Amino acid sequence: MAITKDDVLSWIRDYAQVIEENFEMLTDLDREIGDADHGANMRRGFKAVLEKLPSVEDKDIGAILKSVGMTLLSKVGGAAGPLYSTFFMKAGTTIGAKSEMAIDDWAKALEASTAGIAALGKAQPNDKTMLDALYPAVDALNTAIGNGSSNGEALQKSADAAHEGMLATIPLVARKGRASYLGERSAGHQDPGATSSYLLIKSAAETWADS
Repeated sequence: MAITKDDVLSWIRDYAQVIEENFEMLTDLDREIGDADHGANMRRGFKAVLEKLPSVEDKDIGAILKSVGMTLLSKVGGAAGPLYSTFFMKAGTTIGAKSEMAIDDWAKALEASTAGIAALGKAQPNDKTMLDALYPAVDALNTAIGNGSSNGEALQKSADAAHEGMLATIPLVARKGRASYLGERSAGHQDPGATSSYLLIKSAAETWADS
């Protein structure tokens, strides 16, 4: 079965709710190694996304995702704004003018979004960033698809890998962003960007489980 435009809209709404429920946790994580604003910034951004969404519900998947990206760029402060904007803009460009997408389309979009974030932030795996959740999610999704897994199974494996990647940031020393200023003191703390990225992948897996 395909992932429809309505499924994509449901995912965006669900993730906005997930951010609302977890913004204090994200803020607490960011307080340890950042500016303590990641939760509030993401919350503000996705509130704006929800306000904008009704005006683009009749558009194709690519246009919807690009609209999310542009809204986040204008409303989310700090590093998260450009990075999450890049995620949705790249995904929208990759999927294009479709009203439904196959799991392969999502895999290509996720890979393009991750590459875009890496290029923008000039970051690599193990730099203690959101990429440490996204790269494993991409790899697991592609592997599951290649092994013939169902959509639901492939999406869940992608989410599980993102979760493992998020937890793997805890012992790392940050090499990018505000956390890198702390040097060795950044070790022992879970990266907030990797956490919000895991929540994004998890939301997609749960929302699209029956697609």
